[in-house]
Amino acid sequence: MSNFALMEQEFSSTLLENAVNSLSRLPGVGRKTALRFALHLLRRPEDEAAGIGEAIINLRKGIRYCSMCHNISEQEICPICSSSQRQRNVLCVVENVKDVMSVENTRQYFGLYHVLGGLISPVDGIGPDCLEIASLAERVAAGGIDEVILATGATVEADTTNFYIYRLLSRVSPDLKITQLARGVSVGDELEYTDEITLGRSISGRTPFSLG
Repeated sequence: MSNFALMEQEFSSTLLENAVNSLSRLPGVGRKTALRFALHLLRRPEDEAAGIGEAIINLRKGIRYCSMCHNISEQEICPICSSSQRQRNVLCVVENVKDVMSVENTRQYFGLYHVLGGLISPVDGIGPDCLEIASLAERVAAGGIDEVILATGATVEADTTNFYIYRLLSRVSPDLKITQLARGVSVGDELEYTDEITLGRSISGRTPFSLG
């Protein structure tokens, strides 16, 4: 008998099966883990399970993306972009929202951000037009930005993205200072998996972007 057939026989309830199917869509959650989550929720008080569901619904309905930097926010402009305490002439370009959190946790950076929403990857069909690169160029062209930090990690896709952004911004603003993280971030690493001390040192010791 196939594993699928065995799994089908395990469910004595369509409601349980539907819950497992939904939970298993989460990244890193297989059907066995999803079943464990579902059974755990059944053992908890009903109001606790309802609270989890309500929090997820509120998250989906209430969260938007900042119109300036594309970080998640509950307002049109996120708290970082609207803060008068941030250095408004420095932009840190990151791949995703998790990278903003990683950089913030270092407490070594006090400028603004720009979230690309991914990296250029021709193999996956992701080109510059799929990312927030044009809006980055618009922010630079509008003036007031003296430095752009390319903080997209040290993968092949990140290097490709950095090269494209460097060429584009060099045309938009020839006097713009473009820097990259110091190589405290190992080749092949993504920012979310880099410890805070190493990432903080990489930001503080950033170097001029090099094509080599």
